[in-house]
Amino acid sequence: MRFTFLGTGTSSGVPAIGCTCAVCTSADPRDNRMRTGAAVRYTGDDGRPRTVLIDATPDLRQQALRFGLDRCDAILFTHNHVDHTFGLDEVRRYNALQQAPIDIYAEPHTLDFLKRVFRYIFDRDANVNDSFVASLIPWTLEPGRPLNLWGLRVTPVRLLHGRLPIVGFRLDRERAGPPRRAEPGAAADGVVDPFPLAYCTDVSAVPPESWPALRGLSTLVVDGLRHRAHPTHFTVSQALDVVDRVRPRAAYLTHISHDLGHAATDAELPEGVHMAYDGLTLGDERVSEPEGLT
Repeated sequence: MRFTFLGTGTSSGVPAIGCTCAVCTSADPRDNRMRTGAAVRYTGDDGRPRTVLIDATPDLRQQALRFGLDRCDAILFTHNHVDHTFGLDEVRRYNALQQAPIDIYAEPHTLDFLKRVFRYIFDRDANVNDSFVASLIPWTLEPGRPLNLWGLRVTPVRLLHGRLPIVGFRLDRERAGPPRRAEPGAAADGVVDPFPLAYCTDVSAVPPESWPALRGLSTLVVDGLRHRAHPTHFTVSQALDVVDRVRPRAAYLTHISHDLGHAATDAELPEGVHMAYDGLTLGDERVSEPEGLT
């Protein structure tokens, strides 16, 4: 079971259009950030390969090609903002490859948004031409109510994105595998199981009732936008406060703005906490550095 960061940037991406700051012009490939999304790839309990996406970013086609996403079995949506949803049209290619519809999971307000924006997908019979559109099966998420996706247990966790209620996801193996080493830093050798893993992007507050779902984590992925305060995102300092409370084996910051250079910021973080970067994969295989990094 592998977890891949498909994108770790803000809604503008990094580099931002027209920006000449040090991060946007950086030669470090870890400073090149597509819109925030992730993928879980594993062999399901039915023996078949499975890929579950978290959000469908506007960069999904590029992410799929760059990181070798050759299938999509389900999509989990955190919320309805365009940087997390506007890649939904791209999954029609997976329908063609797999000859099957794709399950999508979201809260009711997010499903309503998707059905309105992508009406040509959800109300296909109303299209003037019978064109090539995605085939999707929508399912409603409820915070605290887990679902089993072929051996991956997914528990939606209530979070707040400013005043907007959204969800993060706790991901557990439905049946634990053989024991794995868990020495600090061993993840770089691909021998530590990153699950249970909680994915909490676009978050500015964790409601009291949600903290129990963040107990006993191997990995916490948490929003860490920048150092300056923001009304709808954690700062780095606020993210570290969450890490201190949750105490996972390892933590990774995501949804990172061009205010933060990867190398300098990562060097300042506490032991066990890292800046995520596009293409970083946690799991059973050796973690590789991004292309172009020396």
